[in-house]
Amino acid sequence: MCAHPSLMLAAISLVLAAPSPPTQPRYIDTRVVDKYIVKLKESSEISALDSILDSFSIETDQLYSNVFNGFAATLDDDQVAKLHDHPQVEYIEEDSILSIESDGIVSIDDLITVPTTNWNLARISHRARGATTYVFDDSAGEETCVYILDTGIQTTHPQFGGRASMVANFVGGSSTDGNGHGTAIAGVVGGLTYGVSRNTALLGVKVLDDSGSGTTSGIISGIDWIASDVFTRNCPKGFAVNIAFGGSFSTALNTAVAALISGGTFVSVFAGGNAANVANYSPASVVTACTVGGSTSTDTVASWSNYGSLLDIWAPGQSVVTTGLGGTTTTVSGSIASAHIAGLGAYIASLEGITGAGICERLKELATPNLLGNVPASTVNLIAYNG
Repeated sequence: MCAHPSLMLAAISLVLAAPSPPTQPRYIDTRVVDKYIVKLKESSEISALDSILDSFSIETDQLYSNVFNGFAATLDDDQVAKLHDHPQVEYIEEDSILSIESDGIVSIDDLITVPTTNWNLARISHRARGATTYVFDDSAGEETCVYILDTGIQTTHPQFGGRASMVANFVGGSSTDGNGHGTAIAGVVGGLTYGVSRNTALLGVKVLDDSGSGTTSGIISGIDWIASDVFTRNCPKGFAVNIAFGGSFSTALNTAVAALISGGTFVSVFAGGNAANVANYSPASVVTACTVGGSTSTDTVASWSNYGSLLDIWAPGQSVVTTGLGGTTTTVSGSIASAHIAGLGAYIASLEGITGAGICERLKELATPNLLGNVPASTVNLIAYNG
């Protein structure tokens, strides 16, 4: 489930030659006919990829080299069968379309305390609910960067204060956010009024088009690109990535996200909005990702939120005010929960010097325990807190 006013993303995948786990109808599952993602084995030489492409006369749509060696392409049945039997191929997975759909749900030094009518910011900076201020360290994510993997960002919005830029586009057409979802996410990550981490740089990576749709293969391209781009950025205190979408279990998508994290990048992922076990969804089921469920202003689990042992933390996900297109504001619910954790990831990285998966562990240490109501069995009871 996602935002603007409240949106959800979805994906379906069929994995060949690799097992996958066995959806609240806000997930839309659409297969891309004859389009596949192919991952080579870890032991494969880089030259094996060229050999496979030449041998089977394959024209690729995407090539992957950072998060794993592989490609995406349109393949006929004969090519699929031959690749399935190839000794260098680990698995083949059908590509899919992810689409946004409305769900109808409208110890720290130098602390700054500002009044706020935004319950979500007050909640993550106080142990008890009902506060009316947002308290945060004045470092506020300085010298960090957060990649917003989404529909883009309207970088000219006054809330971003010149800190937002579009850095990559994997769907073609304009890089500008014509949907609003990415802009809403960016507002909670780092907006001047609505944001958690108000000094972080916001980097837009467009993997969903203006209708809110994108392919799994294109999303993996964005992740693969980020894995190398981090080495070109002047973000000395670290990086975070926000993935405010998900779908049915995808081995390829999980592999890409896990590889990005193992390289030292913190990744916040929305748990999903199907009121189901997060283990069946990607990339929320990535063990090393910081998987975020949605909570309400009354300290209860949002009725739509996914749950389970792979969920790491809860953050505000219901009726959150944030940035809208055209310099406006909007109230959203759903995947906005992950934006709080991406912002907190940048905040903690700047303040404490922690990076990568260690940030999620630190956020769980800081979190407020045992106050959330209606938490399903085998699921953590931790509300995000900035320390």
